[in-house]
Formats: sequence, structure tokens, C-alpha cells
Amino acid sequence: KSLGTAWYSLQPKNKKSKNRDCGQILLTICFSKTNSLMDLQLVGDHLSPPRTIESPSRSFSGPPRSPSPLRSEEVASSKEDKSQVQTTFAGRIAQIFNKNGDVASTTSNRGIESSEMPETTRPEVCENKYEEQSLSGTFEEAMKTMESKDQGSEIPSNLPGGVVLDQLYAIAPQDLNSLLFSPDSKFPKSLAEVQGTTELQPGPWKFENGGENLKRVLTYIKAATRLIKAVKATEEQTYLKADGKVFAVFANVSTPDVPCGGSFKIELLYCITAGHELPSGEQSSRLIISWRVNFLQSTMMKGMIEGGARQGLKDSFEQYANLLSQNVKPVDMKDIGSSKEQVLASLQVEPQSDWKLAVQYFANFMVISTIFMGFYAMVHMWLAMPSTIQGLEFVGLDLPDSIGELIVSGVLVLQGKRVLELISRFMQARVQKGSDHGVKAQGDGWLLTIALIDGNNLAAVDSSGFSDPYVVFTCNGKSRTSSIKFQKSDPQWNEIFEFDAMDEPPSMLDVEVYDFDGPFDEATSLGHAEINFVRTNISDLADVWVPLQGKLAQACQSKLHLRIFLNNTRGGNVVKEYLTKMEKEVGKKIRLRSPQTNSAFQKLFRLPPEEFLINDFTCHLKRKMPLQGRLFLSARIIGFHSDLFGHKTKFFFLWEDIEDVQVVPPTLSSMGSPIVVMTLRPGKGMDARHGAKTQDAEGRLKFHFQSFVSFNVAHRTIMALWKTRALTPEQKVQIVEEESEAKSLQLVEEEYEAKSLQTEESGSYLGLEDVSMSLVYSSVLSVPTNFFMELFNGNEVDLRVMERTGCLNYSHSPWELEKADVYQRQIHYKFDKRISRYRGEVTSTQQRSLLSDRNGWLIEEVVTLHGVPLGDYFNLHLRYQVEDIPSRSTGCNVQVFFGIAWLKSTRHQKRITKNVLSNLEDRLKIMFSMLEKEYIKGK
Repeated sequence: KSLGTAWYSLQPKNKKSKNRDCGQILLTICFSKTNSLMDLQLVGDHLSPPRTIESPSRSFSGPPRSPSPLRSEEVASSKEDKSQVQTTFAGRIAQIFNKNGDVASTTSNRGIESSEMPETTRPEVCENKYEEQSLSGTFEEAMKTMESKDQGSEIPSNLPGGVVLDQLYAIAPQDLNSLLFSPDSKFPKSLAEVQGTTELQPGPWKFENGGENLKRVLTYIKAATRLIKAVKATEEQTYLKADGKVFAVFANVSTPDVPCGGSFKIELLYCITAGHELPSGEQSSRLIISWRVNFLQSTMMKGMIEGGARQGLKDSFEQYANLLSQNVKPVDMKDIGSSKEQVLASLQVEPQSDWKLAVQYFANFMVISTIFMGFYAMVHMWLAMPSTIQGLEFVGLDLPDSIGELIVSGVLVLQGKRVLELISRFMQARVQKGSDHGVKAQGDGWLLTIALIDGNNLAAVDSSGFSDPYVVFTCNGKSRTSSIKFQKSDPQWNEIFEFDAMDEPPSMLDVEVYDFDGPFDEATSLGHAEINFVRTNISDLADVWVPLQGKLAQACQSKLHLRIFLNNTRGGNVVKEYLTKMEKEVGKKIRLRSPQTNSAFQKLFRLPPEEFLINDFTCHLKRKMPLQGRLFLSARIIGFHSDLFGHKTKFFFLWEDIEDVQVVPPTLSSMGSPIVVMTLRPGKGMDARHGAKTQDAEGRLKFHFQSFVSFNVAHRTIMALWKTRALTPEQKVQIVEEESEAKSLQLVEEEYEAKSLQTEESGSYLGLEDVSMSLVYSSVLSVPTNFFMELFNGNEVDLRVMERTGCLNYSHSPWELEKADVYQRQIHYKFDKRISRYRGEVTSTQQRSLLSDRNGWLIEEVVTLHGVPLGDYFNLHLRYQVEDIPSRSTGCNVQVFFGIAWLKSTRHQKRITKNVLSNLEDRLKIMFSMLEKEYIKGK
């Protein structure tokens, strides 16, 4: 952004002028993105005040009026080299836009020597001063600027390479951020000394992109290892989030001097979040550092590079963690547990005697007025004389003698009835006063503890202006009930509720607030809330105010103060134990997924770290058109992801949201595949409604999944997970009885499936990335472009060519408009035995569009193989590009590109790629040869 300070020669306006020496001018040239007055003043403030400065060429001819930047004996030699060394002012400006030239090398000798000027006359270089201004002075002020610009964005997910450091520290997040990334911190220098890093040069933090990004660049030389010599590394650090409580810094490290260093970069993500409050009252911070290798180009050394990077980062961050623990005290998870116990122990239920409660409960106008009227009537009866029997009265029956007496009698009866009901309700509530407070949880697993602190602005449903609220918590079909607080709108409970240990982490906690109105009356809801553990970080629930939903609650802005803790008492074996349990339900071995696979799964759907992947299947989501993608199954959710022709579809919903799972027999529209129909409960899963096929009148969404590679395995896994999470014991018994009727048929299908698909679903999920396409066929065909497109029109030519290439039972859907000028269709066929001895099936999605810059067509196709070994490990991507040849009236140029999207890892990738490519090339030659014969026959 600056050309520095230099002397520039002035040229005569008239080239024929005899006086070639017109002097020199001293300039400091800076560039900025804006031309505001503030920017101009900023630059001007760093330049020295205007003064008269003689050029070096004239300073020797007379007494100098200001100090000269050059000695007179050096001027002669500089004039001789002027044409070679110096450039004109216009040339210097032009060089900033000339990428072939090196700006730094064009600085003139006079510009270099001008740096020897006295400090009183030498202007400062503009660049550094301007960048300091962009940081608003200090690192702390830059953090405040980032905090003010934060718009509540989500915390970045861990990188898929894995986590190299996950530790709690007894320090506030702001202080830990300053320790690690502040320019004034001594920690980076100490770390460099420990790791043997030399020549550490941290650059200043700078705002870029109009102040949106805060970035700095560090350069250093990594210490030599047994295999690699000392190399220079460049690290770019960028703040992704800084809101005062959460700090996320993305680091991009490049080492071009290592073997294959130009083909990859190491990416790191430093994430600092607020932890639990310590028993001492201090704040804590959680530091998570994750990594991945970003390959800039394909290389055969990919596996070796990732393995070496993993080991190197592990060793490096062990030193990092040891040094950091010397500066900041690490926090043990046991201390957090004791912190939870201390927080819960500090909650004490307010003691209150029955007499005080009775006085508080009955001290209202209705009770007092009833007592007064009754006392008044009793005094009247004592003072009045007995009346004579008259009218219809007889001994023992005294009727009102006037309208007034009748009204007074009715009021007394009604008031007495209400007071008696109030007394009855109070006595019943005192019986229920014990609640579930203090009931200890039993078992090992996921332990849910809820502390109900108090409520605020709870709605009133009677004329007293108060209510008698109590709270019911429901999780995994089990409930906990609080005590009743009489005549309170801002009740205080301080009660603790524990749920028995669960085998898997809970998905949802339902909170309902009721008004007590007697044991036999229907309770009135004062508000409700749902706490979703899948979408919420459990650490954020340690102290939270939960707003209540409902007409009464929203009108009064009611809310509850809760403290929620979720702990796993089984340790690291909880996942293995859960998978063992599911294997018995499914009847098939379920492989434990790697940390990298689980991390990619969590990042894909933005799930908490305790969520783990159980299995995933290739299938089609049936909406208006079948959409090819993958179905992911975990302990708490079922999710679908598709990336077809750059259009991404992603959603998930909870197992508890599913009301019913049915299997629809194969139809022509499902291309011979059974359909799994999932019906959600009314009002549930609205975030995933874009993936539903229909929605009935009751608001229930229906999702259709079909074309599974192994339908029986997928269906059994889905049913097992659903029964575990969503069904009552009665429903489970009913389903078991229904399944037992078809058990013999299922065993036959399993035997056939085991023979044909021996390696189904045994790989690890790799994630979804862009597919690299390569040219596999290019030729000029002797058919016009319009006739070539008959291959994709679904007519007789299309059918004959496909049958000739070994595609049996060929069927297709009509072309339908997907978006502007883009049409899409589905095709289905089976392989002939000579093509594949497994006789597998193919489902394919094709998109057709016009070429934007040429006269021709573009056909993109995604192919899924069914019924072949390892067919679920990959998808085939094809791109047909056909265009007219202007020089030939009946010819077209055809290019076919091919790529494989690997969905799971396997050691047979090269072998599969070679086999598929060979088969594809043969098939394309036969296909286009048949097309030319069809054209000649038609002529």
C-alpha cells in the first residue's frame, strides 16, 4: 500500500530543451481504498510539515536552504546512473499495476540514501502508521471492535482432521485469548524457544475487507527433524468470531520447502469458549484446537502426508499444552463435577410453616368477606326474636320470608361453598407438597440433573391476581414434578430433580408449568417450553432463563430460571455399549466409526460433540423427483444430505418426532424398490419440511426414502433405533408380534443378501467434497447435434442403444423443469450378465441444459450402483458435452468427462476406478457407434 519515500527526477516539458537537469522532487506515495477526508488527513498527519527542500542536483551550486539528503561528492555518480537506476514519477505509478515488475527493486539509489536524512526532516513511511490506525491503537481495542460487529454467528465446528488439544483452564476467555494471540504476549516467543523455532516474526494485526476480517501473518523457521531439515513456514491467522465470550481463530500454515509442500496446507482452528464457574468463583475457559490437511492438488502421497502431519501436530501440541499449563492452571473435570455439586448444594428450599402458608393462602377478600358475612348472620340470629310459622313453613323448616332474605341466603351459600373448596384444595396441595425434589437418580449412563430456581411473571388465572404454579419436567418418557407454590406470580423453588441414568444422551426436555386447581380438576397450563439438547450446547444450560410459550405465558412474558447438567458416568465405553445393544436389535455387526468420521458427521449437521454416527446408507429421497443422497443414522437423529449438481439439500429430525414408520411395496415410480415412509407427529420437524413429500391436514410431515443398496439392513437399523427412542413398551410389544409373523421370510432374504452383498456398509464415511472430473472420451461424430440428443429423449433410439450396451429393463421418467433452463429426469436399468456377473441395478439422475457460450448441450449424470460389491462406497459422475461444428453440417464434437465421488474409504479405490473406467470407455464406444448406425439407417 506504499511505494515508500524517494526522490524522483523531473523531466523537461520540451524534449528539445538543452537544460536536461530540472531537479528532483521528494515524494511519499500511499494507496488507500477510500478517498474520504479522514483518510487524507490521516496520511497528512504522518508527513512532516511543508518546508523548502533543495534537490540534490542544486544543493552544491549555492548555500543550501535546508539539509541535503546526499553528500555532494555522491551526486555526480548518481547523475551518471540516473537513466539506469531512477524511474520517472509516471513509471513508478505504472509499476504498481505491473505484475511482471518488482516494485521493491525499482527504488532508486537516491530513494535508498534518502533514508539517511536526519530525523527532523525525514518523513515516516505511511504504510505502518496507516495499519496501526486501522487497528484503532491496541489489540484490546481491536477485540472490542470485533465484539461490536459480531452478529451472533454460530461457533465454528471442529475441523475434520481431529482434535489435538481439548482442555479447560482457570482463566477468563478474554485473558486466554490475549495470552495466545496478543502482540504483547510472551507466550509465542516462549513456545518458539521450547520447540526450537527460530526467526519468529509476528506481523501486526490488520483489518481487511472493509474492517470485516482481522488478520496477521507470522513467519518462522521450523526446527529440523530426523527426516526433514529446517524449513521456513508462513502462518496466516484470521479471527472468525470474537464476541467477548467466544473466540475462534483460523490458522493457515504453508511450508513450501518440505516434500510436496506446494500441494497442501495445514489448517488449524483455535476455539476458546467460556466454561463452568469454578468452586472458587473464578471463570474458566475451554480451549479446543482442531486441524485438517487441505490438499491444493491431487498427490499420490496423500496418506503419507496426513500421517506425518498427524504425528507432527501431536508432538508439537503436547509441548504447546505443557507450556500453556505452566502459564495457566488446567482444570480437571473432577473439579467441574465438584462445582456442580457445590452449586446444587447451595440451593436450599425456603422453609415455611403450614400456619404461614395458610395465612398467605386464605388472606384474600373472598375468605374475609365470607367470614364477616357469616359472623354478621350469626350475631343477627342471636339478637333477633324467633319468627312465627307461616305460609308453607313447618317445624324444622324455616323459609325466607322476602326476596332480600332469599338473596342473602344464596350469597352465603355460594361464599361458603367457595371457601370449602379452597380449604379442600389447600389440604390436597399440602399432601402433594413433597414433590420429586431430592429423589436421587439410579444407574450408570447419561445422568440428567435439573435445578429449578425460580419463575418470573407467571400468568394468573383467577381473580386474586396470583396462581398456584407447579412445574413438570418430562424426558425420555419419565416425569419429575415440583412442589406447589401458593399465590405466587414470582415463585422461588430452589429444588433439584434427577432423572435415572439413560443408555443414550437425551434429545429433548419438555417443561410444563401448571396452575393447581384441585386433584380432580383439569390443570390449567401457564406455559410450556422445549429444550433441545441436539441443537444446544450443554454448557450453555448451566445457568439459563427459559422463556415459556403459550398464550398466557407470551402475554405475561413468563420465564423460568433453570440450571441443567448432563453427565456421562460410564466414561468412554458408552458408545461401544450402545452399539453392542443395537447389534442385537439389528442382527448385524455395527462397526465403531473413527473420530474423524464422527467429526465430519457432527460438522455436516452442526451437532454437539457427544453425538456419534451409527450407520449411513445411500438412498433416494422421493419428493417431486427422486433426489439421490445419503441417510445418516445416529442415536438421537436421522439426517439426510445430498449434493447433486452443486445443489445441496440437508435436514434432520429427532427419532422422538417420528409417529409411524411404514414400508410401501415396490412400484413403477420407485423403480422397483420398497419405500420407507416416515410420518412425523403433528407440528414436529418443521425445520425439515423442505424434504417432506407431503403434509396431511393434521400438519404431519411424510418423508419417503427408497432405492437403498441393502433395504433389509437399512430398514432393520431404522426400526431398531426408532423403537429404542420413540415407542412406549406397549408399542414395542405390538411391533415384535408383527415382525415375528414374517420372521421366516426375513431369514430367506438375509441369506440371499449375505451371498450377494458380503461387504455392505463396512467402510468409513469420508464426507462430501467436490468431484474431480477428467476427460475420458473426445471425438467428432458424423451425426448432427439434434440427433445426438436423441440418446437422452427417451424414444426408440434411446431404448435400442441402451439395450445394445447391456442395459436391461430400461425405464425413465419424463424431463421436468428443475430450474431456469435446466431439466432433470431419473433412469433405471439392470446390467446384463456379460456386463456384470452380479447383474446389479443402476439408478441415475440426469440434468440437461444448453451450453452458455456455444451452440450445444450439456448433460450431467450421477450414477448409483445397487447389488454389486462395494457399490455403496462411491457414486459415478458423468458429463456429456456436445456442440456443433461450424465447418460440418452433419457433425458434432462430443466430450465425456468422468469422476468418482468416494463416500467411504476402501483400499480397493485404484482397482475399482480402473475397472469402472475400462468398462465405461468400452460402453461409450459401443453407444456412439450404435448412434451413428441409427442415423445412417434413418437416412
